[in-house]
Amino acid sequence: MVKTKKNEFGIDVDEMMKAGVHLGHRISKLHPKMQENILGVKNTVHIIDLEKTAKQLERALRFISEIFQKGGNLLLIGTKIPLKNLVREIAEDCKLPYVTERWLGGTFTNFKIIAERIKYFRELERKKKAGEFEKYTKKERQKLEKELADLKEKFGGIKEMEKIPDVVFICDINKDKLALREANMKGIKVVAIVDTNADPTQVDYPIPANDDAISSVKYILEKVAEAIKKCKVKSEK
Repeated sequence: MVKTKKNEFGIDVDEMMKAGVHLGHRISKLHPKMQENILGVKNTVHIIDLEKTAKQLERALRFISEIFQKGGNLLLIGTKIPLKNLVREIAEDCKLPYVTERWLGGTFTNFKIIAERIKYFRELERKKKAGEFEKYTKKERQKLEKELADLKEKFGGIKEMEKIPDVVFICDINKDKLALREANMKGIKVVAIVDTNADPTQVDYPIPANDDAISSVKYILEKVAEAIKKCKVKSEK
């Protein structure tokens, strides 16, 4: 594999290889539309062409940078159990809305209703913080606490999301296919990690990469975070 020089986003093929970005799925799981991103096979596992990954990642980062330069926003989606903490940490660090629990059907296609539930959730949080729960009976408080916990699990990551995002970043389009479908239905641009078992044509900015290894997803998300932070610093000057 030919080594590439780091570009303005610091993308490096050797670093991606160390992170396992190149390791796809077994050859039996190949999606035919991912064939052009395959470099070869090793131990019955498809090897992703990291030169192409580097180019696609750079293209995606340029697009995300343009969105943030225009004052737009991005929703980060990653509900796969091993990735939840990573996705949450990256999102909170960049002050992005995020979804790490089950995708709620209608989040995009019926956002008006979702927004009403988020408003109610925030009001319950305000009441608890203000000590207003104390005026209720113990049984009533327990019911409110349970309701608040349920709402936090569903809407905690998107409670500051006042409108549909300009772009979504999906860590696994097979796992979060409903989110992908809703984004496509609403015309929301999609940036996503696309492994060898997924269809890249469903995504506006596909990044061919291993979507199972935490190290692989971490490498890509950190590049996204760096690009977003640079844009925010520039906008604050």
